[in-house]
Order: sequence, then structure tokens, then C-alpha cells
Amino acid sequence: MASNDAWEPVQRIRTYEQVMGQIEERILDGRLKAGDHLPSERELAVSLGVSRPSLRESLRVLEALGVVEIRRGGGPDGGAVLLSTPGDGMVNLLKLQIALAHFSWNDVLETRLTLEVWSVEEAAYRSTDDDHQELQAILDRMDDPRIDSAEFNRLDAAFHLRIAEATGNALTAHFMGSLRTAIHRQMVQVYAELDDWRETAKTVRAEHREILAAIVAGDGRAAADHVRRHITDFYKITAHGGAPRT
Repeated sequence: MASNDAWEPVQRIRTYEQVMGQIEERILDGRLKAGDHLPSERELAVSLGVSRPSLRESLRVLEALGVVEIRRGGGPDGGAVLLSTPGDGMVNLLKLQIALAHFSWNDVLETRLTLEVWSVEEAAYRSTDDDHQELQAILDRMDDPRIDSAEFNRLDAAFHLRIAEATGNALTAHFMGSLRTAIHRQMVQVYAELDDWRETAKTVRAEHREILAAIVAGDGRAAADHVRRHITDFYKITAHGGAPRT
């Protein structure tokens, strides 16, 4: 008689997971590509031999992951379409995992440093005059004396994201945007707990302009040094004022 080690437990895969598996397989082997429409709900349910509720469940999961968009209505523009640009799946996943303390605040700091040091250095070599003008416009809006801390923080994130976009690396820019969106609530909290956020904002603005000046000058090493100091000093300044200790 064979030993128990020779047996493997039977895998029970839910119907919607099987449907997702077939769609995923077709994406990976090239039978489905960005912009393609999936067959209508009725046609796809019949082809797969599944119920329409099971099919809808799989499509809702794929929609949450940012893989498909469910367009209401019939006709050629309706139904499930594979997205041609990244969806919000990464943002939503990161946001929840950071909120649940799956990653420490130090993990966030080190990841930001890795992304942003590389980004500013590459932006110094790859960015265009249009990039410089848009970055300058963001900094000008941050100088508005009527600005509140929430808007200041939004523009702060926009500045760093725009630098990542100036590298021409779409994946880096998307990951940067996802990370900054995911930590937005925590960053707003940090500013809210400062004794005088406007004093901190003065330093942040000055350092931003140093970073931009180095990018415009094409000095990647200086830009990298500036952003490394900018990020680490900010975390040191705010650590006593309520930086999340996740």
C-alpha cells in the first residue's frame, strides 16, 4: 500500500477563479490584448459553461485589479474591455496594506528613496523644457500664501510624481504615483500634527527648488543628493510630530 506521502489533496477551485484563469491565460499568451472587448456576458457564460453570476463575480475582481473596465450599455462600446492604461489596482492594494501595517514606515521611506533618487538623476538627463516648465508651475502654486496643508501636500506629491514622469519610464512613474496616493492619508496626518506646518513648508519649498535647479542644469548627482537629503530630513523633522509608526 502506498504511503500517505504519495497522496496530494484535491484542489477545489471556485468557478469564478477558473473563469479568471482562462482570461489570464489568454492575456499572457497574446490572444487577448489591451483594448480588446471580451465577448458579451451571455456569449461568454455559454462558451465557458458557467452561470452569469459566476462570470460577473470574476469580472468584478478583474475590474478591482485594474485589468478590465465594465462599460454599461449594449453596442460596440459596451461590455468588458481590457484596459490600455494601468488601473487603480496597485494603488488600492498598497493603500490597504500600508494602513494594515503590512509595511513599516521605514519600508516606505527606503522605497521612496530608491525610487526618487533614481528618478531625479534620470530626469536630469532625460527631461525636456516642457517638463521643467510644468515642474516650475507646480512649485509656483505651492508658493500661494492662501494654500492649506492638504493642497500643499497634494502639490508636493504632484511635484515628485512629475519628476518620475520626466524620466520617460512609465512603470516607475506608475509605481511612484501608486505609492504617493497610498500614503496620502498618512502624509496629511503628519502635516496636521506639526506645531507649525507652514514653517516646515518653507523648507520643503526651498529644497524643491534646489532639486529642480539641479535637474534643469543636467546635474544628476546633485539632484540625487538634494532629493536624498530632502526626504530623509523631512522624515527626521516630522518623526517627533506624529509620523506614522506602522
